[in-house]
Amino acid sequence: MAGKRKARLDELFKREITRILRSDVRDPRVGVPTITGADVTTDLWSAKIFVRPGPTREDPSGLIEGLVAATPYIRRELGKSLTLRRIPELRFQLDRSMEHAARIESLLREVLPPEARGVGEESNADADPEEGDKE
Repeated sequence: MAGKRKARLDELFKREITRILRSDVRDPRVGVPTITGADVTTDLWSAKIFVRPGPTREDPSGLIEGLVAATPYIRRELGKSLTLRRIPELRFQLDRSMEHAARIESLLREVLPPEARGVGEESNADADPEEGDKE
């Protein structure tokens, strides 16, 4: 039962913080980030909010600083919209899962033989002139 409640809380925080960031926060450092997940503790003392920069932002350096500056406002707005006994401390973290996935994919491409890479990879191997020089 506690697992279902935690999953509901995680999704609720993700949805509400996304709504607040898109409609109310005007800090240019924040822009329009994507909230990829939330991990709220069951005692409601803290919540990790995983975030990725929006499509127009290349450098995420100011994103976390802007979110930290907006945290008191976000918590206040969460308190208005949620009926919880307390609003947890929010800790924003960059979601690096996309970079990890790309790194794993590149490592697999290095390790797997060309015939095991999948359909469509043969045409890419023909386009790479260095592919034949690695013998």
